[in-house]
Amino acid sequence: MTSAILKPVLLILSLFSFSLHSVAAEQAAESASSNPRVVIDTNQGAIEVELYPQQAPKTVANFLNYVKQDFYAGTVFHRVIKGFMIQGGGFTQDLQRKDTLAPVENEAFNGLPNKRGSIAMARTNQPHSATSQFFINTADNAFLNFRSKSMRGWGYTVFGQVIKGMDVVERIENSRTGAGGVFSQDVPLDTVIINSIKIIQP
Repeated sequence: MTSAILKPVLLILSLFSFSLHSVAAEQAAESASSNPRVVIDTNQGAIEVELYPQQAPKTVANFLNYVKQDFYAGTVFHRVIKGFMIQGGGFTQDLQRKDTLAPVENEAFNGLPNKRGSIAMARTNQPHSATSQFFINTADNAFLNFRSKSMRGWGYTVFGQVIKGMDVVERIENSRTGAGGVFSQDVPLDTVIINSIKIIQP
């Protein structure tokens, strides 16, 4: 008798648990699908990136501000290091630095790792100095992650992930490099131009 009563109760509890799991999964999927996406169109192909405003709100807002102003059109990937990252968004094709907006606060403590395919803000040695320049990790670079709120521990803010076009990233990563402009090394000898960065999902 007890067994007969328990079976339907357990079935109901199981269905309730499954329902909660389904709702949570749907909410997570909806949240992810609502994240803004951009396409970085280059002369080597297109790179689609999903941005994470919940984890890096100030950084994403800063980046999208530059995007909306067409700031990145005609800039280049000026620093390429195989097995590490490709960096761009701050120099013209003749390697002149562009004027930028005020720096954005470092949000590297958000828990997003500098893993392969992630996009992060470039900066100087000062933790809160990032402006327009960004880089795409071509390897898992854990040493760039946040460790502590100290000069050496702040790390570099990840604010998105490449979801299409890693083959383009790899093509850029494999560029022949050398000296150029004010840089003594790591500049692609065949200019890698950012034609535009456009928002494709608000």
